[in-house]
Amino acid sequence: METLAVAAQVIVTIIPIVGIVMGCAVIFFYIFYNHKQKMLMIEKGTSLKSNFDLGIFSIFTGLLLFCIGLCLTIFFALKEGISYSLLSGIIPLSCGVSLIFYYIIRIIFNKKSNAK
Repeated sequence: METLAVAAQVIVTIIPIVGIVMGCAVIFFYIFYNHKQKMLMIEKGTSLKSNFDLGIFSIFTGLLLFCIGLCLTIFFALKEGISYSLLSGIIPLSCGVSLIFYYIIRIIFNKKSNAK
């Protein structure tokens, strides 16, 4: 019975390590394939337009972080009171607020630059 417990501990220890290694391998091969694709496109003289909209990304991420941070802040404030655990809610809350402010400031500057 003692050997079974040791074997279970080894398996439980190895599972996260294998998961991290496999995740890193997937990310590495994705970046490698993307690099090769871009290099071939440069050689052929073609290019893909990036359809990334920074405004939509910032408002979506800001709202998501704001809501998660607000929920965590309220939860830890009610559970623990004012303590260091409250930081786990305040940090995403402040990141979300800053991204929302960025979106608003970007809209204001775009309106000013289009008016000129």
